[in-house]
Amino acid sequence: MSRPSPLHLAVALDGAGWHPAAWREPLAQPADLLTPGYWAGLAAEAERGLLDFVTIEDSLGLQSSRRLEPDRRTDQVRGRLDAALIAARIAPLTSRIGLIPAVTATHTEPFHVSKAIATLDYVSGGRAGLRVQVSARPDEAALFGRRTMPRICVTGRDDPAVRRLAAGLFGEAADYVEVVRRLWDSWEDDAEIRDRATGRFIDRRKLHYIDFVGEHFSVKGPSITPRPPQGQPVVAALAHGTEACRLVARSADVGFVTPRDAGQARDIVAEVRREQAAAGRAGETVHLVADLVVFLADDAAAAVARRARLDDLAGYPYTADAAVFAGTPAQLADLLQDWQASGLAGFRLRPAAIPGDLVHITTGLVPELQRRGAFRHQYQASTLRGLLGLPRPVNRYAA
Repeated sequence: MSRPSPLHLAVALDGAGWHPAAWREPLAQPADLLTPGYWAGLAAEAERGLLDFVTIEDSLGLQSSRRLEPDRRTDQVRGRLDAALIAARIAPLTSRIGLIPAVTATHTEPFHVSKAIATLDYVSGGRAGLRVQVSARPDEAALFGRRTMPRICVTGRDDPAVRRLAAGLFGEAADYVEVVRRLWDSWEDDAEIRDRATGRFIDRRKLHYIDFVGEHFSVKGPSITPRPPQGQPVVAALAHGTEACRLVARSADVGFVTPRDAGQARDIVAEVRREQAAAGRAGETVHLVADLVVFLADDAAAAVARRARLDDLAGYPYTADAAVFAGTPAQLADLLQDWQASGLAGFRLRPAAIPGDLVHITTGLVPELQRRGAFRHQYQASTLRGLLGLPRPVNRYAA
């Protein structure tokens, strides 16, 4: 039997951690959450663990314990910095790890975001990505005043109105990504001449109007930023439900999925692959990466006890859209290898409490996977596309 491919491994960074009471942990640093040093330290720790990339959470409204509306809680972390600007700040302080900030497509402009992520790709030397997300929150729509969002029931996903709303939002996100990708290609790689003798800085013939006209956007282009070092920075999306899976299949390089077990992982992988074939991308690499919230300790009972203690501080049992794991790094390694056989390319771990669980990932889980031959011992590429085994794409406008 052949050995499975080495895992791709990432962490999702969000404030003090994914548990709402994480900021009250003894090792937490709540006073530092809005400082650049805090985020630089987390990225440096992830890079010491040789992780493929970090994602940085973001939203347009305050964090909330409710999925589609704000709450009035004062006992949980509220307020955050802009994810793309965090990534740009920490990029020069790292050298190999990929940086993928979240961006809400629903209320932002693809031209601005294409420029920001292209800039991040330059600042990082080719390690930028973009996690595109949608928003159905009425309070976030009210911040912009350009559209309204209906109030919907989270449990009513099969309601025709809810499905129409989801189809519209994810369809808009797909157009958004298409505009962003075309803008990244709107400068050919050799459009800049920089010839002092002739006084020619650019070859205007190698800048292209993208002329995108769709239901949601009409963008002429070109970008004002030359083509990024990777050609196309990595595009990622979280896949919940059919519409989100369709977005991943149609538009993304990486899809984050949330199975509860290996069997469900296999079903989700099969669904995305069917959608990928329907979108005409069957021959392209789209990595499917499972999300897991992790509580880690050297002793399994200690990890379970810490989760219970944080639940007591929060006042309710913690649940998530993804599976929740509490145990040792070795036990987590067993689970990851078991799920990998379902067709997953890797995992994005959400540390329940930072920095503790992040350190357990880099100093406990990674060495365990290395001992099993399931993870790298050194970085083998200098760009994020290189780490993920994705080729640098040819410019669509080049002759």
